[in-house]
Amino acid sequence: MGDKARVLLVGSGGIGTITALNLERGGLASVTAVLRSNYNVVKEQGFTIDSCDHGSVQGWRPSESKLENLSMTNPVDERGQVLAKVPDVSAGDAQRFDFIVCTTKNIPDVPPALTEVIKPAVTPGHSVIVLVQNGLNIEQAIFEAFPTNICLSGVSLMGADELSLGHILENDHDRLFIGPFRNRNIEATKEKAAAEEFVRIYSASGKADCSYQSDVLFVRWRKLMYNAVWNPICALTGMDTSRLRLASGVDDPASPINLLVKPAMNEIRSAALAAANVQLPESLVDSTIECDPLEIFCAPSMFQDMRKKRFIEYENILGEALREGEKAGANMPTIKSLYGLCKAVQWRTMEHHGLVNADAVLKARIAEQ
Repeated sequence: MGDKARVLLVGSGGIGTITALNLERGGLASVTAVLRSNYNVVKEQGFTIDSCDHGSVQGWRPSESKLENLSMTNPVDERGQVLAKVPDVSAGDAQRFDFIVCTTKNIPDVPPALTEVIKPAVTPGHSVIVLVQNGLNIEQAIFEAFPTNICLSGVSLMGADELSLGHILENDHDRLFIGPFRNRNIEATKEKAAAEEFVRIYSASGKADCSYQSDVLFVRWRKLMYNAVWNPICALTGMDTSRLRLASGVDDPASPINLLVKPAMNEIRSAALAAANVQLPESLVDSTIECDPLEIFCAPSMFQDMRKKRFIEYENILGEALREGEKAGANMPTIKSLYGLCKAVQWRTMEHHGLVNADAVLKARIAEQ
């Protein structure tokens, strides 16, 4: 892969921007970032980053030409390349990429599909696709669209948010677990080597904890104990994890923690065991409830998205866990209720963005009768 790995990063919000920053600061990767809503701001001003790992950074842009364009008199004035759309490698828009890192929200119920977004940049048999995304079964669409490309699972435990366009706050340390999604078309040894190479590149900065994890299902089900529970409950109640904990008396059986959070986490444990033979110890329930420091008042990503009237990624987090669990015989009433509520919220957001029209749907229903 040469002296530096060529990395295309798709989705430069909170997690994506810190991912790009960490990759470039390690010195083993040249990062090109594809931006959407924040493109114009970042193109003109760069990112403003307040990071618990990397400190305060002003005017930063991820770019292959970063080192050549770095002003030595003002080391934070980094002029670089950001893109508004994914480059078409076959058309000569860019050289081929070694890694395509996807940190976008995974929302299969809202077009366009991720496979369509990244397709122009994928070199068959070469580009390693790294899904730093939440949920289950997210690799299946990648396997179907790119059967000769290695696909890696990335599970991030970092806390990062885009406070406003181009302004990123990282308030919880960058921890990333990397492992291969098993593609039967590719030798397992090659998948393992690609995962270990990405771990090496990502760890080079010395600022993040990145480790190779061969048991992808364990890592993903374990994170679902957080994502499938804290994310929807915070989003639906409009409360961060700290406030929900502060509002819950330890001995109150009807508190949010005892009535909602703990039952939902135990349902995820049951589903993991039934569907994937993944054993999540009961002690993980309390540790997952308390994993966010109380003083940071953590607002999970689904809560942030709902506040911003963005689509929520509930299908791969709640929907897939529910489908896999129930298919294997697990009883999941709390998760099912949360899933139904999230489905309703997503429809409301679709209406807000003009993707559905209540009057048109009503007329169609009447016409069917």
